[in-house]
Amino acid sequence: PHTDMADFREVFAKAKHIAIITGAGVSAESGVPTFRGAGGFWRKWQAQELATPEAFARNPSRVWEFYHYRREVMLSKHPNPAHIAIAECEKRLSKQGRSVVVITQNIDELHRKAGTKHLLEIHGSLFKTRCTNCGNVAANYKSPICPALAGKGAPDPETEDATIPVEDLPQCEEDGCNGLLRPHVVWFGETLDPDILTAVEKELEICDLCLVVGTSSVVYPAAMFAPRVSARGVPVAEFNMEATPATNRFRFHFPGPCGTTLPPALARHESEIIS
Repeated sequence: PHTDMADFREVFAKAKHIAIITGAGVSAESGVPTFRGAGGFWRKWQAQELATPEAFARNPSRVWEFYHYRREVMLSKHPNPAHIAIAECEKRLSKQGRSVVVITQNIDELHRKAGTKHLLEIHGSLFKTRCTNCGNVAANYKSPICPALAGKGAPDPETEDATIPVEDLPQCEEDGCNGLLRPHVVWFGETLDPDILTAVEKELEICDLCLVVGTSSVVYPAAMFAPRVSARGVPVAEFNMEATPATNRFRFHFPGPCGTTLPPALARHESEIIS
């Protein structure tokens, strides 16, 4: 792949439908813990041991402590220059009749905070809940999410589990339901929402430029999105700290922090007509 920004800018200037696939790397610069790699522990557990339906069935209190901790951390974080560059690019291009869609594996809503409108969150959101009884999905920005979790969720390995009774964990507020809520995120071993996947497929079929930003390209099915686009001859540009297993399939690769590489890549091209 090339690292020629002028070349990329020529392609960008002509693109009408841009798909931007983002992963944990785009949020790492906002100070969001990634839970992948060496330091990815909460207490004694890795995310993969807590983010499963089995872990929730076995110990909903512990899993809720983990997600409460992550929600509280996220409420203090802000979009970085990469999130902002994407949102500003979408807004500017929409006035030119061009579209930008963000397909994200992140559950932190930082794209939304930055102002991105056309957003497909394939792994769900930390700030949505789903009832295990009636299935209702609702936005939820309460801090703490329920009184019993106030002050709980410390990540330190010495911290004792809070062992909160199920009836004191977040409950469904639909009339007469009171079912146990769970985070509306896709856990390990669960399948992606078919409606969101269909929407993603449509966007990938029409895009004429694809950016892969801050993703290791190892989590499926998202890891296959950009290689499939590339296989039909569409330029793909990867913005990532280092090369990934998919790098050689792409036309461009820009190494380094996304907050540094992305803003100049998505800035207004001199050939753009601004009405």
